[in-house]
Parts: sequence; structure tokens; C-alpha cells
Amino acid sequence: MLKAVAIIAIVLAAGIAGILVFAATKPDMFRVERTLAVKAPADAIYPFIADFQRWTSWSPYEGRDPDMKRAFGGTTQGKGATYAWDGNKDIGAGRMEILEANTPSRLRIKLDFERPFEGHNIAEFTFVPQGGATLVTWAMYGPAPFISKLMQVFVNMDNMIGKDFETGLANLKKLTEK
Repeated sequence: MLKAVAIIAIVLAAGIAGILVFAATKPDMFRVERTLAVKAPADAIYPFIADFQRWTSWSPYEGRDPDMKRAFGGTTQGKGATYAWDGNKDIGAGRMEILEANTPSRLRIKLDFERPFEGHNIAEFTFVPQGGATLVTWAMYGPAPFISKLMQVFVNMDNMIGKDFETGLANLKKLTEK
């Protein structure tokens, strides 16, 4: 009996060690990105993203907690605008600040998560005219600390976050295509 327990413990320890080693081989940076063609000019889409108060109309995260607390800085749009949120376990807590606002071609946002996990990333929106449409790209990138790498062994972040980006871009499309 003792021998069987020892064998199980060794196999379990080897399995855990294997997972940890595999996690360590994951990239030190991550990037999730989705693009959608929207039949509207960039200057019709851009204001929905450049003004944090308008995110409630399209962001897939806004509806997940009806009791979410929101706090806006002195300005809600353009460079320097800030938005903090504190929500349930699905939303967590964090803060965004617009770092760069190049109307209507690019918007860069510093994205700091406090919970459920601490994270410091960049969200970026780009708008590229293409014929009668605008290619809108929503990307998020940043460092992948070891805990993030470990999570990636079990969860595909690109699929998980990418689905939210697809939903948000589809919502922007509905709002701006006429």
C-alpha cells in the first residue's frame, strides 16, 4: 500500500513539474487581436471608442454586471481621459487611461487590471479606410508573467478574449452602419 502511494506521489509530482516546465516555455508577451470591416467612415466609429461614457453602448464587458461601479476622470474622452470600474467576479476591477488619440486613425489605452488578476496591458484600436468601409482592429497586448503562462496551459486566451473583441466590434458595426 505504501509503495502504491509513493508511486502515485512521484507520478503526480512529475506531472506538475511537466506542466510548470511547459508553462515556462510560453512567450513572455501576449497579443490578442480582431478586425472587422464596418461600412461607415472612421470618424463615425471613433467617437464611440474615444469617449469612455459611450462604451456602455457597445462594450461586451459593460452588461455583465448591472451593479458595476464606474468612475470617470476629469474628462471622459481623448488623451488623458480615465475610466475605472469595480464589478463582480466576471468583471473584476481596473482602470483605463487614453494614452494616444489620433482622430480618427488610432487610439491607445493603458489598461490596468486590479482583480481578479493584476495585469498591465495596452489596448489599441486602429481604423483603416478600405473602399466604402473601415477596417476596425481591436488589439490588447502586454507582458505574460508566469501565472499568465500557467493559465495559458489550460485556457486559450486568444479564443476567450477574442470572442469578446468580436462581440464588441459587431456591436460597433450595428451602431454605426446605416
